[in-house]
Amino acid sequence: MPKTLQNSEIHPVEIQCYECALTVKLPVLKESQKAQCPRCGYKLSAIHRNANERIIAFAISALIFLLASLPFTFLSFSTNGLENHFNAITSFIVLIDNNYQLLALIEFLTIFAIPTVVLLSLIYLLIPLNKGLYPKYGGRVLALVFKLLPWSMVEIFLIGTLVSLIKIISMADITLGLSFYAFILFTLSMTLVVLHIDKRELYQLLAKVEKAHNIEIHQSHTKVAQEDPIKQALSVQKTWALLLTAVVLYIPANTLPIMTTHFWGQDNPSTIIGGVILLWNLGSYPIAAIIFIASVVIPVAKILVLAWLNYSVQKQSDRLSLERIKWYRMAEFVGRWSMVDVFVVIILASLIQLGPAMSITPGAATLAFSGLVIVTMLAAMSFEPQLIWKNIKNDE
Repeated sequence: MPKTLQNSEIHPVEIQCYECALTVKLPVLKESQKAQCPRCGYKLSAIHRNANERIIAFAISALIFLLASLPFTFLSFSTNGLENHFNAITSFIVLIDNNYQLLALIEFLTIFAIPTVVLLSLIYLLIPLNKGLYPKYGGRVLALVFKLLPWSMVEIFLIGTLVSLIKIISMADITLGLSFYAFILFTLSMTLVVLHIDKRELYQLLAKVEKAHNIEIHQSHTKVAQEDPIKQALSVQKTWALLLTAVVLYIPANTLPIMTTHFWGQDNPSTIIGGVILLWNLGSYPIAAIIFIASVVIPVAKILVLAWLNYSVQKQSDRLSLERIKWYRMAEFVGRWSMVDVFVVIILASLIQLGPAMSITPGAATLAFSGLVIVTMLAAMSFEPQLIWKNIKNDE
């Protein structure tokens, strides 16, 4: 046996793979090592040096930078002697004044509230755990962290900001404020927090402390395969219902205006496709391609992939299992990035408010498209990847 160990395990343990439910004997991992499922390739665990201490440090840094990104100017816009600037607070006000309270709520939750809850929860958990103490409701708080993580879209908002700048930099002078740089540092810190999180290790550490304090374990870190046929059928039906809703939302999201530009009394509505064509004609080929892929290709591809996967498990197919799990991972990962177009509209609507001279307001398609992204994310979450491997023996 090794004399020193870098993780909380003393002996190899048997765990169940989250995505294929294969029982795997996980060996003791050292720093910079990771373990993958031998059947589906899912990353079971990865060990980083001083991971928990780094998570605490990066989480505190992220909160500081988030607070610094709120009070100062985020961006300034000036053209022909007219000028406007905005920060996070004025962004909410603009959306609410234009009767887009839902968009304001989406921005508040995905950019500020959810990341804050995740960061505070990790700090609340890890500081006592590193001292061998059990945080009250630790299992529930840790479960909440992993439920909220997919809905934290800080990095997507930053990409949306950069896309917005490229769209308007040729028509006006843009000045970056202190809050913009603070938000970049917040995004980097938040990303480092996520990269250092290891789901199995955190649950293992929590279980170790629970056992030491004789506390009954209520939460499990492994989503086991569902054996109940009724539950399996409900999972399939729920995924179909969400996909059908996504198809319905896709039509208004791409046919109705996603934003309207008001210029000296004239309204110029623009759809997603119209915006892509305009950017392409202006020579902004990379940005046009990004918007087209994120807003048109990805939603359609995700709906088709999830429909294929759901149909295959409904028919209990045992073919192309490895290929299907790879497509599932891709659909689950890329779906949230479609929100970049929604954030572009939010930023432009917040920034370009010059009274009767020029202003931008969100269109009805913005709400439909936001709903489309949310529903497809829920469809991916409702799909049970273990069902792909249902008819394959556990030892294969």
